[in-house]
Amino acid sequence: HGRGRKGSGFAAAGQDHVARVDIDLENAYRGGTRTIELRSPEMTADGHVTVKPRALRVSIPAGVTDGQQIRLAGQGSPGIGGGPAGDLYLEVTIRPHRLFKVEGRDVSLTLPVAPWEAALGETVAVPTLGGAVDMKLPAGARAGQTLRLRGRGLPGRPPGDQLVLLKVELPPDSPRARQLFEQMKREV
Repeated sequence: HGRGRKGSGFAAAGQDHVARVDIDLENAYRGGTRTIELRSPEMTADGHVTVKPRALRVSIPAGVTDGQQIRLAGQGSPGIGGGPAGDLYLEVTIRPHRLFKVEGRDVSLTLPVAPWEAALGETVAVPTLGGAVDMKLPAGARAGQTLRLRGRGLPGRPPGDQLVLLKVELPPDSPRARQLFEQMKREV
């Protein structure tokens, strides 16, 4: 038939590559699309290797965690002789956030509360990644106590939690505040 057997020529899969992508905590929570710039080696017609920049739109899944790798099949180096292209692995780094600390899927937050809110077990508004929620403090809550909001961390199966560290802050100094503290001192 004059045609060689299929696969008789040399073929090799392309190389896998790893690239880093920095995202905000909000992107990790909601997911979304990012455009990243890559520098890919390419073979020219005369056999030389040149590096070409290319832009790639990637989908960041909701609930991605710090250090997680996202596999993009076929986005690595092209194969040789008809071999399959390699894969690209995006390693996610979540940038530090001004309010939240991240550990796996859990997030933590330090929440300032007034002494009477802690003592009386008031309901306080707590910032979360999905928006503020009301949380009832236990009566007699102490500074440094940690409360848990289940399922309020990064999404996943199961979703992470939000840990709320209570920081009791004194009200602004005023003659009235001093008078109330003097009264408490006498009565306790």
